[in-house]
Amino acid sequence: MSNSFFRRKISRHMKQNILIVILLLMSTKPTVAQTDDPYLWLEDIDGKPSMDWVNLQNTATTDLLCSQPEYQEIYRNCLEIYDSADRIARPGIRGEFIYNFWKDKDHQRGVWRRTSRQSYLGGNPEWETLIDMDELSRKDGVNWDYHGVFGLFPSYSRFLIQLSRGGGDATVLREYDAAKKTFVEEGFSLPESKGDATYLDENTLLVSRNFGEGTLTSSGYSRQVRRWRRGTDIKDAPVIHEGAVTDVGVWAESFKTAERAFPVIIQEHTAYSRTTYGYEQGDLIKLNIPDDAYITDFVKSRAIIRLRSDWKAGRQIFRQGSVISADYPALLKGKRDLKLIACPDDSSSVEDVMAAGDKLLVKMLRNVRSVLYSCAYRNGRWTKTKVNTPEYGSIQLAPADLSSGQYFYYYEDFVTPSALYYADAGSGAQRMVKSMPAYFDGSRYRAWQYLARSKDGTMVPYFVVGPESMRYDGSNPTFIYAYGGFEQAMLPYYLEDWGKGWLEKGGVFVLANIRGGGEFGPRWHQAGLKEKRQNVFDDFYAVSEDLITRKITTSRHLGIMGGSNGGLLMGVALTQRPELYRAVVCGAPLLDMQRYNKLLAGASWMGEYGDPDIPEEWDYLKKYSPYHNLKSGVKYPEVLFTTSTRDDRVHPGHARKMAARMGQMGCRVFYYENTEGGHGGASTNAQMAKRAALEYTFLLMNLR
Repeated sequence: MSNSFFRRKISRHMKQNILIVILLLMSTKPTVAQTDDPYLWLEDIDGKPSMDWVNLQNTATTDLLCSQPEYQEIYRNCLEIYDSADRIARPGIRGEFIYNFWKDKDHQRGVWRRTSRQSYLGGNPEWETLIDMDELSRKDGVNWDYHGVFGLFPSYSRFLIQLSRGGGDATVLREYDAAKKTFVEEGFSLPESKGDATYLDENTLLVSRNFGEGTLTSSGYSRQVRRWRRGTDIKDAPVIHEGAVTDVGVWAESFKTAERAFPVIIQEHTAYSRTTYGYEQGDLIKLNIPDDAYITDFVKSRAIIRLRSDWKAGRQIFRQGSVISADYPALLKGKRDLKLIACPDDSSSVEDVMAAGDKLLVKMLRNVRSVLYSCAYRNGRWTKTKVNTPEYGSIQLAPADLSSGQYFYYYEDFVTPSALYYADAGSGAQRMVKSMPAYFDGSRYRAWQYLARSKDGTMVPYFVVGPESMRYDGSNPTFIYAYGGFEQAMLPYYLEDWGKGWLEKGGVFVLANIRGGGEFGPRWHQAGLKEKRQNVFDDFYAVSEDLITRKITTSRHLGIMGGSNGGLLMGVALTQRPELYRAVVCGAPLLDMQRYNKLLAGASWMGEYGDPDIPEEWDYLKKYSPYHNLKSGVKYPEVLFTTSTRDDRVHPGHARKMAARMGQMGCRVFYYENTEGGHGGASTNAQMAKRAALEYTFLLMNLR
């Protein structure tokens, strides 16, 4: 962004006029009965008063931000990146074909397509379109979003296609014939619901959905798994297992090897406790594993299990965060034949595992950098061989061939475009298949990794990405991105759009690896659970203050961004440390922690945050609940709230109510709610580019 823009910043008079308009809009509401929450009416997702309010806020925000001199340039750059034909077509190996879902300027809602492996590896694949989502949307008169498929193993001649109306988590399910390239007449079909289904055989499904009254948990997920035979009514399908209303949900999953599939039923009590059952020849068998451990895959007849806590099994003790294997036939009989595969230390964690033929790929993090191993089970023990991957960045595994052990993986870092590799887990051979083009000149920038000391003395790592010649005078426009929850690690990734929209405008990007995430395994996550959540926030402030101490930036030039659980983090930072930040981007957030468990899927997260209906737990929740900690007379940083009307995971009422309350208090608030897009906030590349451009413009307007 040119310096002239900042010399032409909005005049004080114009700011005052805009603020008056926004305040008037924020105060517009219908006449309702008095409640403790004057903005409760905004929880009515599609109600006319709510949507009138949303439309007014959207207009006020877009009129201002879209009129800024560089908005259109940023929007065009983002859309060009998202629509680029040079992007990597992400491969999904299913049988003899490689499948891919693709969006571009000619396919706004995308196409589901396939090609042969030889064609794909040749570098210029000839794609065969199976479903054109734009065409299907026009035909059905519905804005369909593609939400993935379940394939019939091992032939993959049939698929269960998940279609979402406007991007929400709830999907319609239809059966598709891959040979005829058409939906199956009178095939398996289910109405809109959260949940899933998987083939048990060609004519039988295991289904976890909304089956009618009394079949959902308080989280809005199914409490039943049913076995459904082709040609019968789903209402008559026998219930295999039923959980409690207070459970998160009950699911069916089918793990596959070259030899067979292993159906498993999971009764999820909380986000971090479950009972796992094997489903063998019609029998449901409870597996004797810890309730916070979970099966992630199978290699031949061995179940791969990840541990969230120490497990003392007889004379064996397996450490928290380890990956172990169990002989599955023995496990079904109540016996334990357990073998250690990988055990992290204090500076590492297991981030992902994936079966590849008769090998197991284990991706570990060491000081928040990816290392990949190929593990083999021989003579009663596992051996581990390091895969020769690029270093100092992030690796992402892609689906493997269950027969040959060949697989794909991606490598990227902040300034290196993502590259796709094809490798063999057995021989170790590999080659690069494709690399994304560089969307900005990465040679001008570098990444540093620093440590910040949190309030309790814990050292918290974070990455800084900026120009090689970065000034250390506190003048750099800087924003921090963080998440801090659900054991999700924040790893280096290519800043394709941020490079154009932020770094090239003189900005500095920071990625904070705060507690609550999975950067150092379960212990790092559990240090931020429930009553310990203030650790997450203190870590974030420590990173913020360390940036200022190092003179990378100052509060005047410091912005923050996060979404979903990261949106909660933004709301807390906004209310606990308003003096520390100049601008806040708060996406799809949880903000009302007194009612979050009553809104959509909120009850499923009580294992993470706590139950506000229990007085002892509300005692710590109310100390940081952003909606309840707004105070009159405090000067808050400017904030942009973003959400989606069709987000059926985190209720848009969180963002609506917070924005309305702050506007009524006289704060300067921007609000943008896309009317589709689900929890991701966008259904098309154009919608995604618009939201990104609004965010970059907002940050640049405030931080330069």
